[in-house]
Amino acid sequence: MTVINSAKEREVTSVMTLVVAANRVCRQVISTIVVSSGLVMLAAPAQAEWAGSAELGLVFARGNTETETLNTALEASYSRQRWTNTTEASFFRSETDGDLDASRFVGKNATDYTLDDRSYLTGIVRYDRDRFSSFRFQTSAALGYGYQWLDSERQTLSLEAGPGVRHSENRASGDTETEFIGRGAVDYRLAISETAELTNAFLVETGSSNTFLETQLALEVAINDSLALKTGFSVRHNTNVEADRDKTDYLSTVNLVYSFDKNK
Repeated sequence: MTVINSAKEREVTSVMTLVVAANRVCRQVISTIVVSSGLVMLAAPAQAEWAGSAELGLVFARGNTETETLNTALEASYSRQRWTNTTEASFFRSETDGDLDASRFVGKNATDYTLDDRSYLTGIVRYDRDRFSSFRFQTSAALGYGYQWLDSERQTLSLEAGPGVRHSENRASGDTETEFIGRGAVDYRLAISETAELTNAFLVETGSSNTFLETQLALEVAINDSLALKTGFSVRHNTNVEADRDKTDYLSTVNLVYSFDKNK
C-alpha cells in the first residue's frame, strides 16, 4: 500500500508542478504580446459568453455475457473579448463478466487569445490516463500559434502548431520521463445540413521517446435545440509501447448530447 500511495503522490505532484509552470508561462508570454501590441481594451464593457455540452452513452448486456460500458464527456467554453478558455473532460470504462476491459480518462484545458480575424495564440495543458496503455499517464503542456484556414457558415478548418513539454510514466518500469515535444492539431467542422454536422479533430505530440497521434471523427444529428445524437470513431496511436501491447487503439461510440448556450 505504501508503494502504491507513493507512486500516486509522485504522479499528482508531477502533474500539478507541470500545470502550474505551464499556466505561468502561458500567462507571461501571452500577456507580454498583448501589452506590447496595445490590444488591451479597457474602454468598452466586457461581454462574457458561456457555452458547453455534456455527453452520455451507456451499454448494458445480460445473458450469456454480462457487459457494462460507460462513455461520458463534458465541455465548457468561456469567452471574454479576445480571450477564450475551453475545458474538456472525457471518461470511458468497460467491463465484461466483471473483468475490466477498458478505463480511460482525458482532461484538457486550452486558453486562446485572438490576434486578428484568423490568427490566435494558444496555451494548452492535457492529461491522459489509460489503464491499458504502456504509460500510466501522459501529461503535456504547450504553447502555439493557431490559424483559421477556413471560416464560413458551412465549414471551418483551424491549424495549430508549437513547442511543448511532456511528462509521462512507464507502466512496466515505473520510470518517469520529461521531454520537449512538438505539438500539432487540426480541427475541421462541416455542416452537412441544418441538423447534421461532421467533425474531425487530429492531434500529434512528438518527442524523442514517443510520438502520440489521435484522430476523432464524429457525426452529430440534432434532435431539437438542446439534444443531439452523436456517433464517434477515434483512433489513438503510440509509437513506443511494450512488446505485448498494440500500438493502435480504436473506439466507436454512440452518445446522447445535451448542449447549452447562455447567450441564446
